[in-house]
Amino acid sequence: MAMSSTLPTQAANTNITEPFMPDFLIYALIAACSLALVAGPLGSFVVWQRLAYFGDTLAHGALLGVALALFAELNVTITIVATSIAMAVCLFLLQSRAELGSDTLLGILSHTALAAGLVGVSLAGTSVDLFAYLFGDLLTTDATSALVIAAISALAMACLAYFWRDLLLMVIDEALAKVEGVPVAALKLMLLVLVAIVVALAIRVIGVLLITALL
Repeated sequence: MAMSSTLPTQAANTNITEPFMPDFLIYALIAACSLALVAGPLGSFVVWQRLAYFGDTLAHGALLGVALALFAELNVTITIVATSIAMAVCLFLLQSRAELGSDTLLGILSHTALAAGLVGVSLAGTSVDLFAYLFGDLLTTDATSALVIAAISALAMACLAYFWRDLLLMVIDEALAKVEGVPVAALKLMLLVLVAIVVALAIRVIGVLLITALL
């Protein structure tokens, strides 16, 4: 009788303690929703600035970041973010000094980074799963990654909301924006850096193909 009376109690306790949703699904949902929300407004300025190819350029630069991480034995995600920011700054400097169009500069940076990354990965002698960067692995998102992605996405949206009027004026007419006292150069650099950080964080989560499509 004692054994039979404890069975329903154990079953009831099991049902009560069962989570509504597994933790890894909650983390994946937080990361995916955060990236999707920030990709909309950020992608609008990317298209208006004729930088639609910028996401592909950063994706190719991610391979260079992986190669640098393998050589220096650093964290891959941090190295990819640093490489993406460096490419954004490089594009900004080239745009301000060169007479070439943005699409030409992006093509030069993209293929240079891709070639350097492939050579670096080959010299490192370590096999890298490139499909993980193309398609991502959303269900491997842990609590730390989800919180970092959510925080960065919120910060990016806050920056866009605060500078929305100035950014819109810059996109419509740069000359008019300068006359109105808008810091065009600083806003351009901020926009490129925000795109670089979001793409770099999203590469291992939702992949290069999806984040480029969202932007």
